[in-house]
Amino acid sequence: MITTWPAPAKLNLFLYITGRRPDGYHNLQTLFQFLDHGDTLEITPDSSGKITLLTPLAGVADDENLIVRAAQALKQAAAVQGTLPDNAGAQIALEKRLPMGGGLGGGSSDAATVLVALNHLWQTGLSVDALATIGVKLGADVPVFVRGHAAFAEGVGEQIVPAEPAEKWYLVAHPGVSIATPDLFRDPDLTRNSPIRTLDELLQRPFHNDCEAVARKRFREVDALLSWLLEYAPSRLTGTGACVFAEFNTESAARQVLELAPKWICGYVARGLNISPLQRTLSGL
Repeated sequence: MITTWPAPAKLNLFLYITGRRPDGYHNLQTLFQFLDHGDTLEITPDSSGKITLLTPLAGVADDENLIVRAAQALKQAAAVQGTLPDNAGAQIALEKRLPMGGGLGGGSSDAATVLVALNHLWQTGLSVDALATIGVKLGADVPVFVRGHAAFAEGVGEQIVPAEPAEKWYLVAHPGVSIATPDLFRDPDLTRNSPIRTLDELLQRPFHNDCEAVARKRFREVDALLSWLLEYAPSRLTGTGACVFAEFNTESAARQVLELAPKWICGYVARGLNISPLQRTLSGL
């Protein structure tokens, strides 16, 4: 039985860095929202006892791939509870649409989809909290995708509460470069002292991304793309980049700007969603 599951993209509608931690990581405040666009996973449960990734990523060993790691972590957690037979296995195929190093959460979303889908298909019975606990060990953004609701996040991204930002339309564009998050966070010019504010306070302010200035400085492609988009609509970097987005009140307005885009711009139009497509798929089963 092949089942198909969405692994949606996310946007960071704002991102503020409020300080550096003793462990070298940074504290932040950010607002996550999902898009009706992303990767797709085809998952076939079986009794082989193995996790088989049918679409390996070039240069990434299976045991380092978040998809395989998520499935194995779920197996281990379920085994401790005694809710999964030893021969439980799965074959997984990934249709990749989200770029690596793009700030759209592709790898984290893939991992979360595997946790949620296999928890259902294997009938392991783990709670959402248990899945989120597994997920945070794979990546700080994974719990947001597991819980499936737009969220305000603090700490390193692991402290999350549901939020209800406006569900706008976005033109999302990739500048053709990949940004390694550690490189951005090591940059001496990165803003690290944004004041800590409540979500209500932040929602009343123009949204901003503290990583954007450094990304524009280090990557002329990001700077050029944002410069073009800002002529038409409020536009920002998502996450640590490299993707950027412009926000619109209607789909038609977003598509009109996309039609004007120079040939060097690779983009698409998507709707912001406060309930993840993954959660909607699960609720419909």
